[in-house]
Amino acid sequence: MRLSELRKKPGFGIPIRSGMGGHLIFYLNGVKIRRDRGYPLLEVCPEDADPARKGAAISVNSHFVNANWVPVERNSFVLSGLVKPGQRLDRAAYAETQEHARQQGIFDGIDLHTRYYRDKPAGMSNEAFKYEISIGTDYAVRFGRDTYRAKLPVDREEMTKIVSFLNDLNAPFRDGHKTYSWNLINNNCVHVAHNALSAAGIWKPWPTGLHPGLAVFHFPVPKNAFIDLALRANDLKLENPRAIYADLSARCSLLRDGTLPVRAGALCTLEPALEHNDLYDTKALKLIFYDNPFWGAYLFRLRRISRDPRYLDLLTNLDWFKHRYQSAREKLAGEKGLSDCFEGAYERHIDFNLARLARIMDQSV
Repeated sequence: MRLSELRKKPGFGIPIRSGMGGHLIFYLNGVKIRRDRGYPLLEVCPEDADPARKGAAISVNSHFVNANWVPVERNSFVLSGLVKPGQRLDRAAYAETQEHARQQGIFDGIDLHTRYYRDKPAGMSNEAFKYEISIGTDYAVRFGRDTYRAKLPVDREEMTKIVSFLNDLNAPFRDGHKTYSWNLINNNCVHVAHNALSAAGIWKPWPTGLHPGLAVFHFPVPKNAFIDLALRANDLKLENPRAIYADLSARCSLLRDGTLPVRAGALCTLEPALEHNDLYDTKALKLIFYDNPFWGAYLFRLRRISRDPRYLDLLTNLDWFKHRYQSAREKLAGEKGLSDCFEGAYERHIDFNLARLARIMDQSV
């Protein structure tokens, strides 16, 4: 979930404004948060649980001193707090959402760098300050931000790898062995989400800790990441086994786990900030590309995604993938020269997904 800039109106609470780079939230469906040890941990829900009833959003913030990320429960709360569709975001709804976040214990066990407390208003507690400066960024993000959401279906094994990666990422900060230090070009919110997906075999990892002189020319930003994931999951050349074989991450994922990054059901949603809004300026919110703003490739890719139903509508997407899998099955019959191991894994993957799509589409009719 990629988020635009944030512009809070003056006169209520702390008037926070963010840059045009925006923010990224990484939502995991079918994952629950454990807070019973005084510090948040993630856990994949049992196999017999309804995955739609549990979920955790992962947010990275430069404020944190003893955590790379914090989790927030429930998709609707992550997006809109306690504000219902059509309801006005006023001071009462804002305060109720903050109180619910405190009851959820989002920042239990999490502390901020001391430099941020210098901006704390007189009389406000440190705990209240955490929830004040984080609303609209770590939770209730549509209060003041436009959202660009790319959905990627994953299986239980892939989700387990993602959760393990994230828990391991926070471990040295939880144990006090390290202090977290956010860095725009070397350790930002997009690095975390990108590398969590890398742990599941979606793409190659994005290195952190590079020399700034190198990293400044190529680092992940939220809007680019939205496009990259949408295209990786939809436009990877599924029908071309040689292209899959040449893609090292895709080939390894196929041979190791029988999966590919490209998959049916990877949809995009573009949704504006809450319209009826007393607290945030939501007109013409910016979210920049790290690309030429006039003729760069990402601008045209976004336009294509926002206009093509195969990225936006589930049945259109499923039907499109059914034809792609059929084409891939036919293409494989004429291929020569690839390894037997790869061809076998590719064939099993295509057949499995053709059968799976047929069942899903029969149930949708």
